[in-house]
Amino acid sequence: MRLGVLDIGSNTVHLLLVDAHPGARPVPFASHKRSLSLVRYLDADGNISEAGQFELIEFMLEAWEFAAKHKAQDLLAFCTSAIREAANGAEVLARVQRETTITLQELTGEEEAEMTFFAVRRWYGWGAGTILNLDIGGGSFEIAMGQDELPGIANSVALGAGRLTLDWLPEDPPSAKSVKDLRKHIRATLKTPVAQTLTLGTPNLVTGSSKTFRALARITGAAPSSLGPYVRRDLQLSDLGLWCQRLTAMSAADRLHLPGVSTARAHQVLAGALVAEAALQLFKVDSVQICPWALREGLILRRLDQLIYAGPLEYPTQLPLQDSSLAAAG
Repeated sequence: MRLGVLDIGSNTVHLLLVDAHPGARPVPFASHKRSLSLVRYLDADGNISEAGQFELIEFMLEAWEFAAKHKAQDLLAFCTSAIREAANGAEVLARVQRETTITLQELTGEEEAEMTFFAVRRWYGWGAGTILNLDIGGGSFEIAMGQDELPGIANSVALGAGRLTLDWLPEDPPSAKSVKDLRKHIRATLKTPVAQTLTLGTPNLVTGSSKTFRALARITGAAPSSLGPYVRRDLQLSDLGLWCQRLTAMSAADRLHLPGVSTARAHQVLAGALVAEAALQLFKVDSVQICPWALREGLILRRLDQLIYAGPLEYPTQLPLQDSSLAAAG
């Protein structure tokens, strides 16, 4: 079957189509995405502006047509912290449903952490033992640890790279004081969730599963994405510490020349690096292994499991291949 996953994140809105069936690994077929930093569309009261809502709805209509054109049979649509934490998040979700007929499932921070951990567990398997997974998004930072398919502890904190950049690093390049203040804020925010997580003991494997971790690993010398997902990539704390200092002295325009840094992430890669450095230091680990699967893959795999045990579920945004007018239009 061809399954679509529509991910409304804090930095990017992304539709991924995969070919998969229960028991098989999902194989990417096509994708359609747009850089859309919803946190930059927040007004002084924390509402997503009219301009931000318009761009979101425009993309979702494009994604719907793209899924139909490529004969997607099922579509999972979800949103994370950008809408979850907006003051008018509920109104935005209602408007999206009304104007696009797509129902966005709003994931809690803990659900984000759990589904990302689920994907990481499936990638590494039971032989990995207890896994600690870290995931830095645009709006939040997820921490999950456990020895089963779902984590024993899952936490989400407001330490997303995009949000921190807007709130704490207004200058370009940032001032030494703003970086110092942000470091203190990150460590203070992480103190409790790190302590809670470590009650489960010491992990056998520490992983990083987000684009931020992939970019940081690439900056510090990891293999490029063109070599495929099966090449091992690691991010060393020693390298990360050096690059935190270098990134602090660079403007966003300068960061664009670094490997693995896109235009959408050039402004916020420093904040992401500071979060990653603090997390590794507080967890007392020297490196993380980069996992190519994350939240989208977790939701895909969970959906395939549902098909095995319960049969197809009737999602509001389902696109049946035979009788959907949208599918027929493709």
